[in-house]
Amino acid sequence: MQAKRTGTQNFALIIGIMYLLVGLMGFIPAFVRAPIVSPEAAGLGFTGGYGYLMGLFPINALHNIIHVLVGILGIAASISLDSSRLFSGVLALFYGALTLMGLFPPTQSTLGLVPIFGNDVWLHAGTAAIAAYFGFIATPNLLELGGETSQSPTGSES
Repeated sequence: MQAKRTGTQNFALIIGIMYLLVGLMGFIPAFVRAPIVSPEAAGLGFTGGYGYLMGLFPINALHNIIHVLVGILGIAASISLDSSRLFSGVLALFYGALTLMGLFPPTQSTLGLVPIFGNDVWLHAGTAAIAAYFGFIATPNLLELGGETSQSPTGSES
């Protein structure tokens, strides 16, 4: 009998699929609008594919590659509870750091490589908050792990 998937595994799978799709969309010109802020004003040295995904989120080719990698890692991590918790915890730290970097103009271009300003800041903050819950706070109960009966403290089944 196959064990049921936990909420943490589902989170890793869902966030993985979302980030994979967003990363791939960034390479499709129909989803990318012309930049609102010029690459020079944004502090970008790498301008390949620079624009706004769905007109909202500043991206470039490197940003898209990062999203694709995060997506693939999330999908792969969803296979087990331990790997999905690790993925969620690391994702929380990574996107939490990106959120902080996106708040300060000197770090909003990630050393001139990836734009992380504007709507990216709140998206990264939301991702970090949800990932922190699944990586550090959520604990699976026995039923989520596939146990069909539970034991009371006295050892009898309930």
